[in-house]
Amino acid sequence: PGVVGATADAAVSTISGWGFPVTVEQMQSLAHSMGESTLFARTGGAPSLAVGMASIFSNAFGQGMLALWYHFAIMFEAVFILTTLDAGTRVGRFMLQDALGHAWKPMGETSWYPSVLLSSALVVAGWGYFLFIGVVDPNGGINILWPLFGIANQLLAGIALCVATGILVKQGKLRYAWVTAAPLAWLAIITTTATWQKVTSSDARVGFLAAADQLADKLASGALNPEAAAVAPQLIFNQRLDAALAMLLTAILWVVIADMLRVSSRVVRGLPVLPSSEAPAVRVTAEARP
Repeated sequence: PGVVGATADAAVSTISGWGFPVTVEQMQSLAHSMGESTLFARTGGAPSLAVGMASIFSNAFGQGMLALWYHFAIMFEAVFILTTLDAGTRVGRFMLQDALGHAWKPMGETSWYPSVLLSSALVVAGWGYFLFIGVVDPNGGINILWPLFGIANQLLAGIALCVATGILVKQGKLRYAWVTAAPLAWLAIITTTATWQKVTSSDARVGFLAAADQLADKLASGALNPEAAAVAPQLIFNQRLDAALAMLLTAILWVVIADMLRVSSRVVRGLPVLPSSEAPAVRVTAEARP
């Protein structure tokens, strides 16, 4: 409850101050209808999405199933997070192995267990750090995790579109490359612009660095109460870490885009490129199906 308050009254006051007037009685009634004793102080604000999904589903299929849909949505969130971590860990491991393989060839072998274990441990330690921050951060980790999730999610989509565009060009299907290149251009421009604003904006409500500097100034001037001053260094570090990681992720995207353009240019000019590992499409006739 670090963001909205430590008690139900404090939380209701904070939420009402955001322009969403609500009372303690309304929140208690809402929690009861969802089959819960309270909706406050839940990890990452999970009930916010779950209540919304449950309301939509119950309006379509009947109010009697509201609690069922709420817990279904909570399960959906948990499963989504777990599968995202699983897929992200696998992809991160392969990318890390490929990068380390340039420094020491055995590290690039995906079947070599020492390489698998070391790269997996490093990737897990990476997202495990943010999981740890979610426990010790007085804001529940949401202020550091959510902005990075949004940025990383869009940049990962951009990398996927880069790969798809490069495959189309290397397979001699240049006339179809616009199908993935157009959304890639839009995604890269919009996400890069948003990342730049998120890092460099002078508005402390938007910019990572501005928020860190503002909090650092308050801490140095003694304007914070003892409780806020105790957690301020952690919050300042979190904001600056967000800024560094956001710039790193954006730089990685543009490196991938640049390399995709380099390879595509060589293909168009008829110059040699590394062979593709994708298997060619094979048309399966009705007679060939089992």
